[in-house]
Amino acid sequence: MVKGRIHSIESMGLVDGPGIRTVVFMQGCALRCAYCHNPDTWSLTGGYEVDSGELIEKLIKFKPYYKSSVGGVTFSGGEPLLQPEFLLEMLKLCRKNNIHTAVDTAGFGLGDYDELLKYTDLVLFDLKHSTRSGYDSLACGDMGKALEFIEALNRSEAKVWIRHVVVPGLTDSAEHIKKLREIIGTVKNAEKVELLPYHTMGVGKYAALGIPYKLEGVPPIDKEIIKELEKLLDLQD
Repeated sequence: MVKGRIHSIESMGLVDGPGIRTVVFMQGCALRCAYCHNPDTWSLTGGYEVDSGELIEKLIKFKPYYKSSVGGVTFSGGEPLLQPEFLLEMLKLCRKNNIHTAVDTAGFGLGDYDELLKYTDLVLFDLKHSTRSGYDSLACGDMGKALEFIEALNRSEAKVWIRHVVVPGLTDSAEHIKKLREIIGTVKNAEKVELLPYHTMGVGKYAALGIPYKLEGVPPIDKEIIKELEKLLDLQD
């Protein structure tokens, strides 16, 4: 069995893919997004160790819920692609046990993406920004890696839901959203796009961990603004 490190498990998730899902929050992330609400998942040495056999036994116990709602398991984080060997083993075990899989990722990891995507039913792709400079400023990472991941997505048969966090003053302009739409247009299997409103629910964790919060004073975004931006993405029915 392969061992990995996870932060926590949510047994009845309703927002990380279709249906009722078990969400496995994996430990470790190379990005430092200004709005991240899980800074406690950043460290690769945090969380706790679990082996794939132990974890699949837990996931199988929830199969009745998955089947009743067309649900399954979502591997989130942190960044699950930073533990490619463990993630691949878990995806294979889920496939073997007829459990639908989703991977919630920024495409900023390690390993053979093509092999991982063979066993992934759905990718929840977190697209951070529409420009390289904006990506670096907001997420402290190279947008080129995300674009490389899009290339891997386009070589795969995995379905894709794209997610983008809208932050007041940073990612809420019409120009930005139009550029974002251009990038989304290059993802061949994109079925859905979600504009997620920035919130401050994770701010308390920063104080507890002694980490400065980069967006101090930035208020949650008005949902009416989200609706207007959705129109620019042609998301309205």
